[in-house]
Amino acid sequence: MASKERYDEKVDIPVVEETSPTAGEYDENEPTEEELSTLRRVPGNLPLVAYLICVVEFSERASYLGVSGLISNFVNRPMPVGGNGYGAPPRGTQQTAGALGMGTVKANAVNQSFSMLAYVLPMLFGYLSDAHTGRFKMIFWGVFVFGVAHVLMVGAAAPTLLANGGAKAPFFISLYMLSVGAAMFKPNVSPLLLDQMPTTKARTKLLSSGEKVIVDPEVTTERAMLWFYLLINIGGFMQVATSYAEKYVGWWLAFILPLFLYLPLPALLFWLRKRLVLHPPGGSDLLNVVRVLRICLAGGGIFRVGRHGFWDAAKPSVIAANGERFKTHWNDQFVEDVRRAFQATGIFCFFPIQFLNDNGLGNAASFLSTMLTTNGVPNDVISNFNALSIIVFAPILNYMLYPLLRRLHIRYGPVARITTGLALSSIGGVGYTVLNYYAYKLGPCGKYGSSDTCVDADGVSLVAPISIWWMAIPYALGGISELFVNVPAYGIAYSRAPKNMRGVVSAVNLLNTAVAYAIGLACSAVVRDPYLTWVFGGPSIVGGVLTVIFYFMFRHIDKEEYMLSEDAERVLELEGTGNTFTENSYNKTTNPTPAIAANEDQTVIAINNMEATGWSNDRFRQLSRTYAPVLRDGPDGRDENVRYAIVPVSSGTGDNLVTRTSNMPWFHDWQIGPVMGATLWDAINAIQPLKPKTQEGPSYDSDSD
Repeated sequence: MASKERYDEKVDIPVVEETSPTAGEYDENEPTEEELSTLRRVPGNLPLVAYLICVVEFSERASYLGVSGLISNFVNRPMPVGGNGYGAPPRGTQQTAGALGMGTVKANAVNQSFSMLAYVLPMLFGYLSDAHTGRFKMIFWGVFVFGVAHVLMVGAAAPTLLANGGAKAPFFISLYMLSVGAAMFKPNVSPLLLDQMPTTKARTKLLSSGEKVIVDPEVTTERAMLWFYLLINIGGFMQVATSYAEKYVGWWLAFILPLFLYLPLPALLFWLRKRLVLHPPGGSDLLNVVRVLRICLAGGGIFRVGRHGFWDAAKPSVIAANGERFKTHWNDQFVEDVRRAFQATGIFCFFPIQFLNDNGLGNAASFLSTMLTTNGVPNDVISNFNALSIIVFAPILNYMLYPLLRRLHIRYGPVARITTGLALSSIGGVGYTVLNYYAYKLGPCGKYGSSDTCVDADGVSLVAPISIWWMAIPYALGGISELFVNVPAYGIAYSRAPKNMRGVVSAVNLLNTAVAYAIGLACSAVVRDPYLTWVFGGPSIVGGVLTVIFYFMFRHIDKEEYMLSEDAERVLELEGTGNTFTENSYNKTTNPTPAIAANEDQTVIAINNMEATGWSNDRFRQLSRTYAPVLRDGPDGRDENVRYAIVPVSSGTGDNLVTRTSNMPWFHDWQIGPVMGATLWDAINAIQPLKPKTQEGPSYDSDSD
């Protein structure tokens, strides 16, 4: 990959302009249509920093989940009778750890509001990172907020505060600070990981065995995100340690363990900072998305949403063809990116039902666990079978099932995988329903088995003669379903988002988890005895129906090739005070769009030797996306209306040089403002006098196909 270094005149920092290895010449490693349908697909190699970002996620999730699993017992249960004063119950009893004794309804409300904030606020922080701070800075500040929250939470576990009720203030402050820190972190870490991917287009490769394969970016993304999700759930196993700590030692140890897992995070991020590919904030595309949506709604109304051609009304080419002359700040490809982003949002809208069946509505699963026989096992521990199933099955999918399907040329696309996950979560919901039915039927308190009143004369909890280990089955099914739902969702959120909206679209994915928490919060009044059987059964029925609807709505996406929603007619302009890092020993390959016209007000691009491609429209469109210049404000404050024409020609045969060709009937006129034309000669004649340049001399880029 070639590169040249220049200095931004405004801030005097080095900026690397890179040229794609495919620029201007036909890439012999680009697969043909036949190869795409016949060759086996394999993942590319992941750079070291990709694995280290997964370690960052592990530390953050371990510290977050180690606390979140304790909220229900801390808020719901009172200090146990005969306990040690630190919140732990006496050994040999069926009691669980407790602290505030606020009851199930308030515990459910606290738990749901905490989690809901952690998944709603990413919309704000995703936007800020896209537009102003960049992903890395937002992650770093989120880690700082995390640290302060953990220290406060350890203080809330002091025995004097637990005894006199003074633990409420520091606990709730630290809890919601933790939620804010997670919201700053989550929408940025998965896009940062995928920014490190070595390739974004399918390429052929000859293996040492002699087999020719396709290195598929979708498969590479799938492998990276399976590692990412695996590390998340290894971190989730911190709940086992904290659950046993609350049960046998007390809250101070349960809260200090996540703090220990958090401590390496700042140092690891500092070390990674100069070794990552970092994209500077480019100003969010959110305003342009709103403008595009407004034009489309004005053109067809809300009843045309989702119909064929709905988005065409906002394309500049359609606007010009209709004789309209209002100003746009985007091109046709950007409208396609917006369409794909809204399609991804539609996919995400089905995820709340998976979450509800995976975890139960509100704190219902936790309440069910208090009705079952534990025999010394902390009731919070059993939920870790969710994470355990992920840890076991992620490598099986990564290195056994998915490679086998690819070897057999069976297409198992993201929609098919998500459909599988939705079905598994619904089956898990049925498992919860059956268990709760029998807990009510066999328990000494009937349909009030999880209530505070279900105790004996000494205040010790009464339980049903059903082992808590039965809950491992629906928990495990829910965990496996996450591998099929959440892992493809990361790739969809990244690949279908406009380049400067990846933080926001990632946050939209998280927002659907917030919707599930909001449903749980709204249903807090009914997530209690005697309604728990239907609290589990209702979502499982709805989930089964929505699984079928989802598949038939989106199955066509599995036929599409993986493609980043890059507004390919834009070139990244590096401005401001941030650094952008190119190749180094930790990141061997990046594929940015070549900046051939970053400082030009007007550009004419001729795609030459079209006869060598068989007058291919596809090849022309590919090169057009590669070479089209920026359409946005530059660092010197020049006019934002960069004008350009891209013309397919053949210097050998004379096609489209001076007169319109008949060999390329698919080529429609280029347009520069009000001027239109078909040939290269017309485009050159349309050039207006140039404004004074900020650099000496013109820039040229000559390539042929």
